[in-house]
Amino acid sequence: MSRPLIGLPGRRKLAKAIEGFPATMDHIQVDLYLADYSLGVLEAGGLPVNLPIDADPVELAEYLDGVLLTGGADIGPEHYGHQPATDLFPPESERDDFELALLGRAIHRGLPVLGICRGLQLINVQAGGTLNQDVQPHARFDVVPDTEVHPVDFVDGSILHGLYGDSRKVNSLHHQTVLDLAPGLNATGRADDGTVEGLESDDGRLVSVQWHPEMMRGRPEDPIFGWLVHAAITRQG
Repeated sequence: MSRPLIGLPGRRKLAKAIEGFPATMDHIQVDLYLADYSLGVLEAGGLPVNLPIDADPVELAEYLDGVLLTGGADIGPEHYGHQPATDLFPPESERDDFELALLGRAIHRGLPVLGICRGLQLINVQAGGTLNQDVQPHARFDVVPDTEVHPVDFVDGSILHGLYGDSRKVNSLHHQTVLDLAPGLNATGRADDGTVEGLESDDGRLVSVQWHPEMMRGRPEDPIFGWLVHAAITRQG
């Protein structure tokens, strides 16, 4: 059986925003996401596939066995009926539209989807939920990314509980959180202040976490990537 193809969408930046490019290339566009996402997929046995926002996300989804929704900018609040309340990490509307369409098609096809940080928020918004736009105590950019900031407790019998047990300590690199939980989603992981840190769909095909497992120490042993790849292989038959 071939490695399952796991699609990874990312961000579109100008080269001038990235150190090391010559000034003559300032206007050139660059697609990027943190390499640890693709390494997590590879280590779990999957084959990561870059998904450029120029392509049709619905067409791309037809070739995939699973999707990993990565972190990044805030989701435009118009997608959940709110007015902007912060400009800390401005929305990237083209990416929002691409990923919402990709997620919708992935759900239609029954693909397993793993959401990380922004990915969790996107899953909640796509399903009809809303977000708190600025929760500064969780934006711990003052410490190195793999710092264990707070514990997350998991609901007994959930997929996340099966992966991590009753509780685990996690990093915290986000400033937005779930406000209203969308229908069809279950909060299966919470921080000690009640913040939703894990979501799962009723059918178990969508699993998402608010922290960044790809940045934690011991990433090759983190089971969340294994869940995604195993679910994709199972769907392959």
